[in-house]
Formats: sequence, structure tokens, C-alpha cells
Amino acid sequence: MASADDSFDQYEEEETGETQTEASMSSGTGGRKRLFSKELRCMMYGFGDDQNPYTESVDLLEDLVLEFITQMTQRAMEVGRSGRVQVEDVLYLVRKDKRKYARVHDLLNMNEELKKARKAFDEVKYAGL
Repeated sequence: MASADDSFDQYEEEETGETQTEASMSSGTGGRKRLFSKELRCMMYGFGDDQNPYTESVDLLEDLVLEFITQMTQRAMEVGRSGRVQVEDVLYLVRKDKRKYARVHDLLNMNEELKKARKAFDEVKYAGL
């Protein structure tokens, strides 16, 4: 009788096309470079986890984050111009979720303020020359 781990390994092989030994040989993190580990560890600590959370927990959270980003990107590509993701597409996708919409809106406003501040700083810097 197959265990749950065996069925998960089989599912993972179908998804990646690699066996578990091939994946572990390609790198120590299951064959994929971890992009957000440091940031996720800091966020987990900030939200009350241990200062050094379990690697498995960080890896699981990173898998969830990457899955979310991938799904949102794919959906944004379907909504807007094909092959391009624009800010308006992401805003359209999160329009019904008030918290996400507010956060995206705040981040876009902050980005604009930072651009203006950089431009003003550069103008002052070059005016002094």
C-alpha cells in the first residue's frame, strides 16, 4: 500500500519531470533556488515566529508565495494584453478584495512619492554643480 509521501513524490515527479534523487542532486533545496528565504524569515519573525524558523516552514511559505505570484501573473496576462502584465491588470484582479486593493493602491502611491523625491534630490544635486 502506498503512503501519502509516496503519492506526493509521484505528484511532484509529474509536475517537475524529475525524480526525487535528481531534484536533491541539483541543489539542496529540492531543485529550485530559494528566492525569498531571507525576507520570509524576517517576516515570520516579525509576525511572532522564532528568530530562526524551521527551514521546512520557510520553504513551504516560499512555495505558497511563488504559487500565488505565478497564478496572479497568469491571470493578469489573461485579463490584459496578451503577453504583458500591467499595473491596471493587477488592480483589476484585486478590485473585489478591499485589503489587497488598498495595499496595492498604497504601494503605488508610495512608489510615486519616492520617484518625486528622487527627482527633486537629483535636481538639487545637479543644481549645485
